[in-house]
Amino acid sequence: MESSTGAAAGRPAQGRRGAASFRRDPLAYLGAEFDGTRELWRSASGRLCVVGPDAVREVLGNRRGMFVETSDFFHTRAGVFGPRAAQVDIGRGARALMRRRLDAGRAGLPGLVRDRLVPVSRWPDAGNLLVRAHLADVLLRPDAPEPLRRAVDAVVERAVLAGARDRHSTASRLLFRRRVMRVLATEIRARRAARADEPHDLLDVVVSGGGPTAPPGDLAEVYLSFLFATVGSVGFALGWAVHLVGTHPGTEKAEPEWIVREALRLWPVAWLFTRKPSGAHDLAGVAVGPDDDVDVCSYLTHRHPLHWDRPDEFVPGRWAAPPGDPAFIPFGYGPHSCAGATVTMALLEDLVRIITSDFRLSVTAAGSGPHLGPALAPPRFTARLSDRTDSPGGR
Repeated sequence: MESSTGAAAGRPAQGRRGAASFRRDPLAYLGAEFDGTRELWRSASGRLCVVGPDAVREVLGNRRGMFVETSDFFHTRAGVFGPRAAQVDIGRGARALMRRRLDAGRAGLPGLVRDRLVPVSRWPDAGNLLVRAHLADVLLRPDAPEPLRRAVDAVVERAVLAGARDRHSTASRLLFRRRVMRVLATEIRARRAARADEPHDLLDVVVSGGGPTAPPGDLAEVYLSFLFATVGSVGFALGWAVHLVGTHPGTEKAEPEWIVREALRLWPVAWLFTRKPSGAHDLAGVAVGPDDDVDVCSYLTHRHPLHWDRPDEFVPGRWAAPPGDPAFIPFGYGPHSCAGATVTMALLEDLVRIITSDFRLSVTAAGSGPHLGPALAPPRFTARLSDRTDSPGGR
């Protein structure tokens, strides 16, 4: 997910002030501008904000080829990792690997929840660390070299957990990144030379799907994207579900699928997608061109009063009869939507089912509002779980 700002030289003072406000807090800025009726509008910052589902699909689906082809996942510092065939191969391999791991590990989830979350857990870190523990063998196979394992653990602690990046200076982050990239590049070269018959972890998937000529540094960045998407995004989504159920008594009785969908509706982890038009054209009645920045804000799409009843309320029961209006894009839309959406939903539903059926949950908030970064992370809170004596997992 990206969120470029691009305040152009010579822009009127109001536009420059708007661009600065957008950079400081884009969520608050866009929310303040949205009047609850528009499908898209030209922001005071000069950017075009798109929230109506039809226009959202037009931009992200890019069927007419009117936007620069990009990916919200396969990004490197050199540009978009490609070719597209390699993206497809990597995505397919990652889904298959994750699905096998989730199927094999499902029976162990109740014990993991008990070990990690009972009786008290501190969130959102607890969700990230639980997901990391459950998917440890997918992130790195058991025989991975110790320096690589330490580097990946350090990435989680320093760059994935909510607010972790803010605790380190820019210079420190740059030095740390160089060290991690060297370790990953060394391992990628070693795995290329070994030529494994089948992938044993996500790094194998990236090395195999990326082909023999892709720069090791690019493959390392793609692997880090997987690390952020699994430990970070899945952990944050679990955190939102736990936070919302714990602060809305009675909702724990809802189906886990409804809870997960409603949590993702209110707080989509991937909440802002930026695109560049490839040429001048009309988008839902608005003229756009190559100099424009176009922002698709799924956070506002998911709370649009024209498409949702009680849009700002946590109502899991609305998913008993799924709405026909497709104003729901928690994983993006089109050819570059999240490759692991289905397996992600399955894991989240399994975890929510265990937490709500086996335990009594109470939540004490230690903060308010989301932690805004590359993803929308929940505020800090404490969760307490106690056994339900009438549940399958109760004692």
